Amino acid sequence: MALIFLFILGIGNFAAHKAVLESHHPLLERVPLFYQLLGGRFSLLVEFAMLLGAMLMVAQGSFGWALFYGVYTAFNAFSAWLIISGRI
Repeated sequence: MALIFLFILGIGNFAAHKAVLESHHPLLERVPLFYQLLGGRFSLLVEFAMLLGAMLMVAQGSFGWALFYGVYTAFNAFSAWLIISGRI
């Protein structure tokens, strides 16, 4: 059940991340160069690595990682909302 929960959170993270990338917010020009590789798609690979790592850890019984990924998703959603809504 925790893996399904993480997968759904991962879908939300990818959607928020892609929306921020497509917003072309001026803040995106200030991120480190390696995040700008491949038109910002490199950062999606980092996002995937985090999801995969969390899912592998949860599959091994470490449910603290599910909590960590949930908190990470909440911060991502809040940050994406701030950027997309123009509050930053």
